This record gives sequence, C-alpha cells and structure tokens, in this order.
Amino acid sequence: MSGGVDSSVAALVLKDRGYEVTGLFMRNWHDTTGLLQSNCHWEDDLMFAEMVARKLSIPIHVTDLSEQYRKRVVDYMFAEYERGRTPNPDILCNREIKFDSFVEEARKLGADFVATGHYCRKEEVTRDGKVFYRLLQGIDPGKDQSYFLCQLSQEQLSGALFPVGGLMKQEVRKLAEDAGLATASRKDSQGICFVGKVDLPSFLQQKLAPRDGNVVEITDTSGLPSFAPGLPPPDCDENILHEMAEPFSFFAAHGTIAGRHRGAHFFTVGQRKGMNIGGHKEPLFVIATDVRENIVFTGEGHAHPGLNRKGLFIRTDEIHWIRPDLALNPGETGDFIVRIRYRQPLQEARLFMKKSGLFIIFDKLQRGITPGQFAAWYSEGEVIGSGVING
Repeated sequence: MSGGVDSSVAALVLKDRGYEVTGLFMRNWHDTTGLLQSNCHWEDDLMFAEMVARKLSIPIHVTDLSEQYRKRVVDYMFAEYERGRTPNPDILCNREIKFDSFVEEARKLGADFVATGHYCRKEEVTRDGKVFYRLLQGIDPGKDQSYFLCQLSQEQLSGALFPVGGLMKQEVRKLAEDAGLATASRKDSQGICFVGKVDLPSFLQQKLAPRDGNVVEITDTSGLPSFAPGLPPPDCDENILHEMAEPFSFFAAHGTIAGRHRGAHFFTVGQRKGMNIGGHKEPLFVIATDVRENIVFTGEGHAHPGLNRKGLFIRTDEIHWIRPDLALNPGETGDFIVRIRYRQPLQEARLFMKKSGLFIIFDKLQRGITPGQFAAWYSEGEVIGSGVING
C-alpha cells in the first residue's frame, strides 16, 4: 500500500472478494538531494496508507528497502546516464523491488500473493500441458500500466494480483469515495518511482560531475538517411536493418556551435528545456549526445529529421521475453505493435531476430527513440516481451 487511491482500492476489492488482506508499505528513499519541495514526503504517504488500513480493518506493516533500491535501481540510473543513456527507473523498480525484494518481505508475513494497484490484468493459458501467465493491458486506455511491468518474469507474474486492472480510473475513485477511503481524491504520484519529483541535473550531480561542453546545432541534414513508410520484407538484409536501426549520426551531418552546456550526460534525446539558447523561431531539441566528447547535438523544430528513426536495435543480452514460449529464434520474424515510452500510442512494427540481437523496424518513422529506454512489444493486448534500446 503506497498511500495512493489505486493500491487502496486494490485492498478494498480483494477484501470484498474474501481474501485475507494485509497492507505492506515500503520506504525506498531517504536522501532529499534534488527533490522538489512541493512533492509529498513519504511520511504523508504512510499516514494515508495507515488511514486506509484502519478504515478497512486490515493490519499494515512497514518495510525499508532503501539499500536494495539504491543498489539495484538508483546506482543503475547513475551508470546509465554516465554512459549517455536514459534509463527508466519505474520499470526497474517493478522488476527489482516491487516484484522481488518487496515480495520477499511479504512472504515473511505469510503472503500467498502480492497485489498492486497497477492498471493491467493477468490471465493463465495452457500450452502443451504447461501453464503460462499472460500480462494484459488494463481496461482503461488512458491508465494502462502494462508497459511499466514489461520486464517481469513468469515466476514474478505467478504470484501477482492486479485487482484494479479491469476498472476505469473514475470507477476506482468512486469505489474509494463510496467506501469512505481517505485517498479517494488524492492526486496520483509523479516523478521517479519512490524518489519523487526531482530536479534531474541536481539529482544526478550527486554522482556525475558537471563538465562544460559545446551545444552543436545541426542545420545541414543532407547527409542523413531517409526511409519510406512501410515494413521491410521478412527476408530483409541485415545490413539494411542496421541502417534502419542506427541512431542519429552526428558524423553524417554538419553543424555550428550554438551554445554551452554543463554536461552531455544531463541531457536526453527529445529534450527541449535546459539549454537556454535563444534566437530561434522554433525550439531547439536534443537529437543526440556524445558523452565521450561531451557534446550535445540539437536541431530546430519538431520536424527536424534528426529526431526521427525508422527502427531500433536491442542486444541479445538485453532482450526479455515475458512469454518464453512465444520467443523468436534467430532467423525468425514477427509482426507486433510496439511502445517505446509510456502513454505513446502503440505502433506497428516488424521484429527481426538475429544472432547479434533484435531489430525492431516500424511502419512509420518514430520520434525520439531514446537509448536506455525500454521497447515493449504486444500482440492482441498482451505484452510479449521487452528490451533496452541500444545506441
């Protein structure tokens, strides 16, 4: 129980279904460096969780997983930013903490299942006599959170329950209101999972030192490749797949120094704030970073071709199949719908499995494909697999 309305109603629904319910609140962060003071503190979250537990007449316990969270989520975040990649801590938190360390704590209390307030669903399917768990999108299209769970394993799904996945958000708030829960009208949390809303450069400067460097604006894009709409054929040559999946190449374009920055590792593809460079009709967007040379490459306007890519590549060791029985083998292809960030509309794509890794080539050009983020692929509303975007 996080102190939010979704986990509160998850407890309410399970109790109404006849489950023996126990609340478990976890504290995952102590350091306030870089936190925006307007964000609610963990003490407030715990207070609301305890109020709900009292209203539902269920016990509640508190566990501190700060050390595990620092080692398995935050340290990974710092390492990825240092490499010039942009990680997704919420996905990592679910894989490493909520459905791992937290589950261990719940089992110490005798739990058979761990329920969360995620807007997604779980079903079972039997193939060749073996049970597989399907991770399905939530009913509410505006709140579907299956993307955040795209790194879960079959074992993790086996002990998970998602009581609000079949409800719309307004139904969840109505249930909370009717039950007199204190969280009924509480705002949803924002920011980094269990850290809160942060000033990212200040937060990252705990480990990553500022480094002055050049902002280079790319104005001549004649050297950049262009690709027509449509999916490549299943027998597409691997060299062509590489070309389609290549990130913006600053060696293939020419630019001019437009300003200075305090560290390329503080910027991410698609970012438009934080450069403080004027004199343009349209905003400047980050189209690439070079952390080795400490350069931030930018382009003017939403339509700058450096923001768009035809595909992406995932290394073999960073591919994860939620449904291992549906995994592609080297040489196989498959058509899926793919999401490269939360709330992004699902996009048609063809997946090409090679010995070196997985190529995802989209029907339409995709804006702001970001190294370090996760791509998740779906079929008929089910998350089949995911992986870390390379490049």
